[in-house]
Amino acid sequence: MGTGKIDAGITDIMAHLYERYLTNTPEVEVTDRLIEALLLTMIHEGPRVIADPDNYQARANIMWAGMMAHNNACGVGRSQDWNSHNIEHELSALYDCAHGAGLAVTLPAVFTYVMEHDVMRFAQVAVRVWGCQMDFAHPEVTAREGIRKLSQFFTSIGMPRNFAELGAREEDIPVLVRNLCRGDGRQGSISGFVTLDEKDCENIYRLML
Repeated sequence: MGTGKIDAGITDIMAHLYERYLTNTPEVEVTDRLIEALLLTMIHEGPRVIADPDNYQARANIMWAGMMAHNNACGVGRSQDWNSHNIEHELSALYDCAHGAGLAVTLPAVFTYVMEHDVMRFAQVAVRVWGCQMDFAHPEVTAREGIRKLSQFFTSIGMPRNFAELGAREEDIPVLVRNLCRGDGRQGSISGFVTLDEKDCENIYRLML
Protein backbone atom coordinates (compact mmCIF):
# COMPACT_ATOMS: atom_id res chain seq x y z
CA MET A 1 0.00 0.00 0.00
CA GLY A 2 1.45 3.32 -1.00
CA THR A 3 0.79 6.61 0.73
CA GLY A 4 3.52 8.62 -0.94
CA LYS A 5 3.22 12.16 -2.15
CA ILE A 6 2.44 11.24 -5.76
CA ASP A 7 -0.45 8.81 -5.23
CA ALA A 8 -1.95 10.88 -2.41
CA GLY A 9 -1.69 14.02 -4.53
CA ILE A 10 -3.42 12.35 -7.47
CA THR A 11 -6.25 11.27 -5.17
CA ASP A 12 -6.66 14.74 -3.70
CA ILE A 13 -6.81 16.37 -7.13
CA MET A 14 -9.54 13.94 -8.17
CA ALA A 15 -11.40 14.56 -4.92
CA HIS A 16 -11.40 18.32 -5.53
CA LEU A 17 -12.85 17.70 -8.98
CA TYR A 18 -15.52 15.29 -7.74
CA GLU A 19 -16.58 17.58 -4.90
CA ARG A 20 -17.26 20.32 -7.42
CA TYR A 21 -19.02 17.84 -9.72
CA LEU A 22 -21.51 16.99 -6.97
CA THR A 23 -23.75 20.00 -7.36
CA ASN A 24 -27.42 20.83 -6.90
CA THR A 25 -27.17 23.60 -9.51
CA PRO A 26 -28.93 22.65 -12.77
CA GLU A 27 -27.66 23.25 -16.31
CA VAL A 28 -23.91 23.50 -15.65
CA GLU A 29 -22.76 21.69 -18.76
CA VAL A 30 -19.61 23.75 -19.34
CA THR A 31 -18.11 23.10 -15.91
CA ASP A 32 -19.37 19.50 -15.97
CA ARG A 33 -17.36 18.94 -19.13
CA LEU A 34 -14.30 20.70 -17.74
CA ILE A 35 -14.34 18.49 -14.65
CA GLU A 36 -14.84 15.34 -16.72
CA ALA A 37 -11.90 16.23 -18.97
CA LEU A 38 -9.65 16.82 -15.98
CA LEU A 39 -10.70 13.54 -14.36
CA LEU A 40 -9.87 11.74 -17.61
CA THR A 41 -6.48 13.46 -17.60
CA MET A 42 -5.78 12.23 -14.08
CA ILE A 43 -6.84 8.69 -14.97
CA HIS A 44 -4.41 8.75 -17.90
CA GLU A 45 -1.48 10.59 -16.36
CA GLY A 46 -1.64 9.29 -12.80
CA PRO A 47 -0.40 5.77 -13.53
CA ARG A 48 2.21 7.14 -15.97
CA VAL A 49 3.84 9.38 -13.40
CA ILE A 50 3.74 6.66 -10.73
CA ALA A 51 5.43 4.25 -13.13
CA ASP A 52 8.01 6.89 -14.11
CA PRO A 53 8.33 9.75 -11.61
CA ASP A 54 10.76 11.48 -13.97
CA ASN A 55 8.16 11.74 -16.75
CA TYR A 56 8.11 15.50 -17.17
CA GLN A 57 5.17 15.54 -19.59
CA ALA A 58 2.95 13.51 -17.27
CA ARG A 59 3.91 15.69 -14.31
CA ALA A 60 3.22 18.85 -16.31
CA ASN A 61 -0.27 17.66 -17.25
CA ILE A 62 -0.99 16.70 -13.64
CA MET A 63 0.13 20.15 -12.50
CA TRP A 64 -2.25 21.78 -14.98
CA ALA A 65 -5.07 19.53 -13.76
CA GLY A 66 -4.17 20.26 -10.15
CA MET A 67 -4.26 24.00 -10.74
CA MET A 68 -7.69 23.76 -12.36
CA ALA A 69 -8.94 21.49 -9.58
CA HIS A 70 -7.85 23.84 -6.80
CA ASN A 71 -8.39 27.36 -8.17
CA ASN A 72 -12.19 26.94 -8.47
CA ALA A 73 -12.23 27.47 -12.23
CA CYS A 74 -14.45 24.37 -12.39
CA GLY A 75 -16.69 25.53 -9.56
CA VAL A 76 -17.84 28.85 -10.96
CA GLY A 77 -21.61 29.26 -10.91
CA ARG A 78 -22.40 25.97 -9.18
CA SER A 79 -22.97 24.76 -5.63
CA GLN A 80 -20.30 22.38 -4.37
CA ASP A 81 -20.05 19.54 -1.87
CA TRP A 82 -16.96 19.22 0.42
CA ASN A 83 -18.64 16.78 2.82
CA SER A 84 -16.08 14.14 1.85
CA HIS A 85 -13.24 16.50 2.70
CA ASN A 86 -14.77 17.33 6.07
CA ILE A 87 -15.30 13.65 6.87
CA GLU A 88 -11.72 12.83 5.88
CA HIS A 89 -10.18 15.70 7.84
CA GLU A 90 -11.18 13.92 11.06
CA LEU A 91 -9.29 10.80 9.94
CA SER A 92 -6.11 12.76 9.26
CA ALA A 93 -6.49 14.61 12.55
CA LEU A 94 -6.90 11.45 14.64
CA TYR A 95 -4.56 9.07 12.83
CA ASP A 96 -2.09 11.42 11.13
CA CYS A 97 -2.69 9.65 7.82
CA ALA A 98 -2.03 11.29 4.47
CA HIS A 99 -4.99 13.39 3.35
CA GLY A 100 -5.14 11.67 -0.03
CA ALA A 101 -5.05 8.22 1.57
CA GLY A 102 -8.01 9.15 3.76
CA LEU A 103 -9.90 10.51 0.77
CA ALA A 104 -9.39 7.25 -1.15
CA VAL A 105 -11.33 5.46 1.59
CA THR A 106 -13.82 8.26 2.22
CA LEU A 107 -14.99 9.16 -1.29
CA PRO A 108 -16.45 5.77 -2.30
CA ALA A 109 -18.24 5.48 1.05
CA VAL A 110 -19.76 8.95 0.86
CA PHE A 111 -20.75 8.54 -2.79
CA THR A 112 -22.40 5.19 -2.11
CA TYR A 113 -24.33 6.70 0.79
CA VAL A 114 -25.59 9.82 -1.00
CA MET A 115 -25.97 8.37 -4.50
CA GLU A 116 -29.76 8.28 -4.43
CA HIS A 117 -29.90 12.05 -3.92
CA ASP A 118 -29.10 12.43 -7.64
CA VAL A 119 -28.57 9.06 -9.27
CA MET A 120 -28.32 10.54 -12.74
CA ARG A 121 -25.37 12.76 -11.77
CA PHE A 122 -23.44 9.72 -10.59
CA ALA A 123 -24.54 7.76 -13.67
CA GLN A 124 -23.42 10.65 -15.91
CA VAL A 125 -19.88 10.69 -14.55
CA ALA A 126 -19.79 6.89 -14.69
CA VAL A 127 -20.55 6.98 -18.42
CA ARG A 128 -18.54 10.04 -19.43
CA VAL A 129 -15.43 9.41 -17.33
CA TRP A 130 -15.30 5.72 -16.52
CA GLY A 131 -16.77 4.38 -19.76
CA CYS A 132 -19.66 2.55 -18.10
CA GLN A 133 -22.64 1.53 -20.21
CA MET A 134 -25.77 3.46 -19.28
CA ASP A 135 -28.56 1.31 -17.88
CA PHE A 136 -31.54 3.55 -18.58
CA ALA A 137 -33.96 1.20 -16.84
CA HIS A 138 -31.76 1.03 -13.74
CA PRO A 139 -29.44 4.07 -13.63
CA GLU A 140 -28.44 3.18 -10.08
CA VAL A 141 -26.58 0.18 -11.52
CA THR A 142 -24.51 2.51 -13.70
CA ALA A 143 -23.96 4.91 -10.82
CA ARG A 144 -22.65 2.13 -8.55
CA GLU A 145 -20.37 0.86 -11.30
CA GLY A 146 -18.81 4.30 -11.64
CA ILE A 147 -18.17 4.46 -7.89
CA ARG A 148 -16.65 0.97 -8.01
CA LYS A 149 -14.32 2.00 -10.85
CA LEU A 150 -13.22 5.08 -8.92
CA SER A 151 -12.39 2.92 -5.91
CA GLN A 152 -10.53 0.44 -8.10
CA PHE A 153 -8.49 3.25 -9.62
CA PHE A 154 -7.44 4.45 -6.18
CA THR A 155 -6.28 0.99 -5.15
CA SER A 156 -4.49 0.55 -8.48
CA ILE A 157 -2.26 3.53 -7.66
CA GLY A 158 -1.52 2.23 -4.18
CA MET A 159 -4.19 3.88 -2.05
CA PRO A 160 -5.87 2.12 0.91
CA ARG A 161 -9.33 0.56 0.59
CA ASN A 162 -10.72 0.59 4.12
CA PHE A 163 -10.28 1.52 7.78
CA ALA A 164 -7.88 -1.33 8.43
CA GLU A 165 -5.50 -0.34 5.62
CA LEU A 166 -5.73 3.27 6.71
CA GLY A 167 -4.87 2.40 10.30
CA ALA A 168 -8.25 3.57 11.60
CA ARG A 169 -10.31 1.76 14.25
CA GLU A 170 -14.03 1.01 14.47
CA GLU A 171 -14.10 1.88 18.17
CA ASP A 172 -13.07 5.44 17.33
CA ILE A 173 -16.12 6.15 15.15
CA PRO A 174 -18.07 7.94 17.94
CA VAL A 175 -15.10 10.27 18.47
CA LEU A 176 -14.81 10.94 14.73
CA VAL A 177 -18.53 11.72 14.47
CA ARG A 178 -18.55 13.98 17.52
CA ASN A 179 -15.56 15.95 16.33
CA LEU A 180 -16.99 16.20 12.82
CA CYS A 181 -20.54 17.22 13.67
CA ARG A 182 -19.97 19.18 16.89
CA GLY A 183 -16.58 20.78 16.26
CA ASP A 184 -15.92 24.17 14.67
CA GLY A 185 -19.28 25.48 15.86
CA ARG A 186 -21.35 22.89 13.98
CA GLN A 187 -24.74 22.00 15.42
CA GLY A 188 -24.89 18.27 14.74
CA SER A 189 -24.64 18.13 10.96
CA ILE A 190 -22.55 19.02 7.91
CA SER A 191 -23.95 20.38 4.68
CA GLY A 192 -23.01 20.16 1.01
CA PHE A 193 -24.48 18.08 -1.80
CA VAL A 194 -26.59 16.48 0.94
CA THR A 195 -27.03 17.52 4.58
CA LEU A 196 -25.66 14.75 6.80
CA ASP A 197 -26.51 14.41 10.48
CA GLU A 198 -24.57 12.48 13.10
CA LYS A 199 -26.24 9.16 12.28
CA ASP A 200 -25.52 9.64 8.58
CA CYS A 201 -21.86 10.34 9.33
CA GLU A 202 -21.63 7.29 11.56
CA ASN A 203 -23.13 5.16 8.78
CA ILE A 204 -20.59 6.56 6.30
CA TYR A 205 -17.65 5.80 8.58
CA ARG A 206 -19.01 2.26 9.00
CA LEU A 207 -19.10 1.84 5.23
CA MET A 208 -15.33 2.29 5.34
CA LEU A 209 -14.73 -0.71 7.62
